[in-house]
Amino acid sequence: MIQVGIVGTGFIGPAHIEALRRLGFVEVVALCDASLADATQKARALGVPHAYGSVDELLAHPGLQVVHNCTPNHLHAAINRQILRAGKHVFSEKPLCMTSDEARELVALAEEVGVVHGVSFVYRQFAMVQQAASMNRSGKVGRLFSVYGSYLQDWMQLETDYNWRVDAAVGGASRAVGDIGSHWCDTLQFVTGKRITQVMADLSIVWPTRKVSPSAATFSSASASEAREDRPVTTEDAASVLIRFEDGSKGCFSVSQVSAGRKNRLSFEINGSECSLGWDQEIPQQLWIGHRQQPNQTLTDDPGLMSSDVAASAHFPGGHIEGWPDAFKNMMLNFYSAVKVGKMPAREEAKFASFHDGANVMFIIDAILQSHAQQKWVTVEY
Repeated sequence: MIQVGIVGTGFIGPAHIEALRRLGFVEVVALCDASLADATQKARALGVPHAYGSVDELLAHPGLQVVHNCTPNHLHAAINRQILRAGKHVFSEKPLCMTSDEARELVALAEEVGVVHGVSFVYRQFAMVQQAASMNRSGKVGRLFSVYGSYLQDWMQLETDYNWRVDAAVGGASRAVGDIGSHWCDTLQFVTGKRITQVMADLSIVWPTRKVSPSAATFSSASASEAREDRPVTTEDAASVLIRFEDGSKGCFSVSQVSAGRKNRLSFEINGSECSLGWDQEIPQQLWIGHRQQPNQTLTDDPGLMSSDVAASAHFPGGHIEGWPDAFKNMMLNFYSAVKVGKMPAREEAKFASFHDGANVMFIIDAILQSHAQQKWVTVEY
């Protein structure tokens, strides 16, 4: 069994644990949180045998091979650095870090240490996203013309909605783009096989001041009776971005955390010379295939109907519901297949997002922030 430790036990940490347990050859042996009391309580609730109140103590756990960094954004760089220097394989929540300089440093350190390194870009792991990428690679889409899409949520729609991500010192200079736009960019670069090279962005803050309750948490609403304080907001609630890819094709996407009724809608459409492909994360088992001279099609994630190179990303016969937790499992399976071997696969062969991909998206986010500030097209500095 591969022995794993988890740092951070908030919203996403338990999702990592659940996915790892489904693999069958990975054991979560320890948790670490901000205090030993918090870690102990969470470890007991999740059935994890050991708890630690510091990362150093966790890294010293006997037999530990892999560490998952599931902490808030501002801690990612320092903890990823600690894990790498301890010589452990590392899987980081996104963003990889807070700045492009940190991203370059972490990529260089990961390469120097020679461990397996991954970043939690999960949407490329959905079976129908894998199918779209396979169809594009095989030439079925033809020459890429354009790309459109969005990632829309509503959990920050109200003036009383608040979360640590709103604070730029903790969540980063970008919120909607950094938090969910990053997923869209990674997914579309994966599907198209093309890098985003230039951006033109317009960011929007709909609540310049938010009314904050002490119990505010991710994807939750505070009690109406709780006392609140006003806090200024400097991170965007929504954004519209024009993009150019390295092959000259173009597109645009919108992100929003204030779109009423949209819970977690990452969607895209790519238009090519042979057909179009469209996907929506809220109906993840369907891939729309658009044609000019024949009826349009809707393909579902039946392994028997999918491209042979990606059919294994759907684990059940057609008609059996698979969704976000299954994509998360795919991500962990691909990462831990590399851990079994003990080294990173070649970048073009990797079946999961690496620190290289995490850095790539950081560079795009930086360019988007610069574009908005300067109100002009900005070239992504890779």
